[in-house]
Amino acid sequence: MSYLEQIKKPNDIKKLSKPEVKELTREIREFLISSISETGGHLASNLGSVELTIALHLVMNFPEDKLIFDVGHQCYTHKILTGRAGEFSGLRRKNGISGFPKRSESDCDPFNTGHSSTSISAAMGYAVARDLRGGDEKIACVIGDGSLTGGMVYEAINCLAQEKTPMVIILNDNEMSIDRNVGGISKYLTSIRVGSAYNDLKNGVEATLLATRTGEKVAKTIKRSKDSIKNLFVPGSFFEELGITYIGPIDGHDIYGMVNTISSAFRLNKPIVIHVKTVKGKGFRPARKHPDYFHGVEPFDRKTGKPLQPKERKTYTDIFSRHMVTLGEKHDDLVAITAAMAKGTGLTRFCDAFPDRFFDVGIAEQHAVTFAAGLACSGIIPVVAVYSSFLQRAYDQILHDVCLQNLKVIFAVDRSGLVGADGDTHQGIYGVSYLRQMPGLTILAPKDRYELMAMMDYAAELGGPSAILYPRGGAAKCYGENPIPLEYGRNEIMYKSSLPREKSVAVYCVGHMTEEGVKLKNLLEEKGLGVTLINARFINTVDEGCVEYAAFDHAVVATLEESVSAGSYSELLGGKLLDAGYKGDFVPGTIENGIVAQATVAEQRKTLKIDAQSMYERIISHVGE
Repeated sequence: MSYLEQIKKPNDIKKLSKPEVKELTREIREFLISSISETGGHLASNLGSVELTIALHLVMNFPEDKLIFDVGHQCYTHKILTGRAGEFSGLRRKNGISGFPKRSESDCDPFNTGHSSTSISAAMGYAVARDLRGGDEKIACVIGDGSLTGGMVYEAINCLAQEKTPMVIILNDNEMSIDRNVGGISKYLTSIRVGSAYNDLKNGVEATLLATRTGEKVAKTIKRSKDSIKNLFVPGSFFEELGITYIGPIDGHDIYGMVNTISSAFRLNKPIVIHVKTVKGKGFRPARKHPDYFHGVEPFDRKTGKPLQPKERKTYTDIFSRHMVTLGEKHDDLVAITAAMAKGTGLTRFCDAFPDRFFDVGIAEQHAVTFAAGLACSGIIPVVAVYSSFLQRAYDQILHDVCLQNLKVIFAVDRSGLVGADGDTHQGIYGVSYLRQMPGLTILAPKDRYELMAMMDYAAELGGPSAILYPRGGAAKCYGENPIPLEYGRNEIMYKSSLPREKSVAVYCVGHMTEEGVKLKNLLEEKGLGVTLINARFINTVDEGCVEYAAFDHAVVATLEESVSAGSYSELLGGKLLDAGYKGDFVPGTIENGIVAQATVAEQRKTLKIDAQSMYERIISHVGE
C-alpha cells in the first residue's frame, strides 16, 4: 500500500515517519499531476505548496484547528490530507468536489474562499471568537505574495496589530499571483529575499570603521542608531513596526524546517508572520517553466503539458484582445488597465503593442477603477478589463468615482454569466444586477464576436461610462444576416414571426444566450409556432417600440439570460410589458437561485432550466393553456 493510500482521514499523516513523509510528498505530486491532467484544475500553485501544506498538517490537528487558504487555488494537498483523494476524479465537475475550500464539503475547510486577500480577516475572526470562548485551537492562514496587493490585507493587519490575538500568517512567496507580480509590494518582498543585506552592511561597515580612531567614533554613533539602520535593512520591518512578529524567509520545501518554525510560532502565543519561499510548479517541468499557463488548465498530456483538446474556436477574450490593439491604433489616448490578469483578460497583446499605455495594478480592483476615473478626468480613455466576479469587489468605486461623475471609463467585463468548473465564487451571474443600478452606465452584451468588436468601437465614442459583458469560452461567429448598426437603447430583431398572435412567441436574448435562442427558435418552429428572436443589446434600458410590438403581436414573451432574476434585464422587461398592457404570458429565463456549483456551462444551464430544451417545455405549456 502506498503512503498516499494510508491517508484516509484527517491527521493520518502523523502516523508516518520522516522518510515516509518524504515519499508521501513525491506521491502527492505524482497524484496531482495525474489527476489534474484528466480533470483540469489549478496545477502550478498546488505543486508549489505540497511541503508547506504537509508541514502545517504535521503541526496542526484537524478539524479542531483552523487553516484558511487565501483564494484557495492551493488547497488540493489539504483536501488530500483530510481524506478526499478518492474524490479527485470529480474535481470541479458536477456533483464532485470543488476546486476551492468548501465548508459544505468538509469540516476541515473552515471558510469558503475563491477571491483574493480575504484570509487574514477571516482567520482573525476565528481567532477572536476562540479568545471570546476561551478555546485553545490553533488558527493559521496561508496567503500568497500576489494577494498582498489587495487593500483588504492591510485593513486586516492594521486591526490585528491592535487586537494582538494569537494566530499565524503564512506568507507563501512564489513571486506569482496568476501573472507575474507587480508594484512596490513585490519589490519589497524581493528585497526581503536577499536576506543578508543588513548583516553584510553591519559586519563590513563596522570592520572598516573600527580600523581608524575617527571611524571608531562613527561606529559608536551608528551603534546607538542601530535600530534605525536595522529598520532599513532587516527583512519584515514593515510587520515588526506594527507589532507583528516576522520570521523568514525560510525554505518552503524543507518540511521539518517549517515544522520547527511553525511549532515555535504557535507557542509564542501572539500574531506572527512566517515568510515561506516556494517554487510554483515544482515537480513538473512544464508547470515550473510556464507557471502562468499552468495556473488553471484544461485536461492535458502529461508528457508534453499540451492540452488534450485544442480550442475549437476563438474565445470572446481572444476577440477582445485583438480588437484592443486596433482601438489602440485608432485612439492614441486609449489605455488598458488590468488587476493582475493581463493574460486572463487578453491584454498581453495590447501591452506588447503599447507598453507605455498598459497598467497592471496588481490584485486591487478598487484601485483599478478609481485610477481609471482619475485618468478619465484628465481626458484619457481607460479600458478596465476584469472578470465579472472580481469587478463586483469595486461596486462603490464604479458608483461613486465613475458613474456619479459621468466619466468615460470602459469596463470590459469578461467571464460574464456562467463560468462552469470554477463554481459559485467565480460565477458572473450577478453582473447585470449590480451594474444596472449604476446611474448613466451604458451596459452592452454582444451576441457574437462581430458585435463585441462593434460594441468596443461604440463604447470608445460614447461620452460617458460603459460596460461590455461577454462570457468565457468560444465566440459565436455570426447570428443574423443583416445586423442593424448600434443605436442607443435599440434592440435588434433578428427573426420575425409571420404567424398570427396566438401562434407567435417573442424571445429576447441577452448577449451570448443568443446561441440558446437560435436552438429554441428551431424547436418552437418544429412545433408549428412562429418565433420572433430579439437581440437585447442594451441591458440598462428597454426599447419601448420593440416592447409594444412584442406585447401586441405575441401570445408569449420569453427571455434567455445568464443572470440572477433580481435586478436582471428580464425583470426590467417584465415591468415594461405590464406598463404596455400586455395580456399574454411572460416566461423569464433567468436564474432563481443565486448559488451555482461547479459543472460544465451546458450542465448548469440545464440544471437552472435556462437551456433551449427547458425553455421550450415551459413555453409549450403556456401556449397549451
